[in-house]
Amino acid sequence: MPVALTIIKDWTSGRARLLPLLFMLTVMLTGCSAMNIEDYAASEPSLKIEHYFAGETVAWGMFQDRFGNVQQRFKVLMTAEVNDDVLTLNEHFIYSDGNESNRIWQVNIMGDGQYLGTAGDIVGQAIGRSAGNAFNFKYRMRLPIRGREWVMTFDDWMFLQDDGVLLNVATMSKWGVKLGTLTVAFAKPESETVIKEK
Repeated sequence: MPVALTIIKDWTSGRARLLPLLFMLTVMLTGCSAMNIEDYAASEPSLKIEHYFAGETVAWGMFQDRFGNVQQRFKVLMTAEVNDDVLTLNEHFIYSDGNESNRIWQVNIMGDGQYLGTAGDIVGQAIGRSAGNAFNFKYRMRLPIRGREWVMTFDDWMFLQDDGVLLNVATMSKWGVKLGTLTVAFAKPESETVIKEK
């Protein structure tokens, strides 16, 4: 599931006045190259998050700023269950600096590859779509930065691999400007054992 950090270096101070210029450059460079979930409809193995995350899952990840510098690493221990078409996912984060945090997701399984999710730090609802081996989650999250609360936009993509590893890349942005990237690898306990033995 999507991951966000509670500790992100301050990007606001003197650099805030550069945001209009960065926004213009971002629009010029990215154009209309947004990924489309339907492009992965024929990809295997099939990913259904309610099946993949049920039970226990473990993940390892890192947050990189917009310049590619690794600002934080973390491990996530997860437990989940599905009841009445609702996936409840409990995430426990262990950061490389020793801090820990928790998040509980409630994800409604709407059918036809559609999902709606909520969590304590999510603004409104997260909108999810699934096709083939891919899952896309779009949401806005409140993050504390230097004593203030900022709302960031996340575009979260997951891709299931043949060996059961789930790869996740999430782009974090503000006012249309990319501020950083989260990269996460998920595995089930049995997959983790296989990986260590190889």
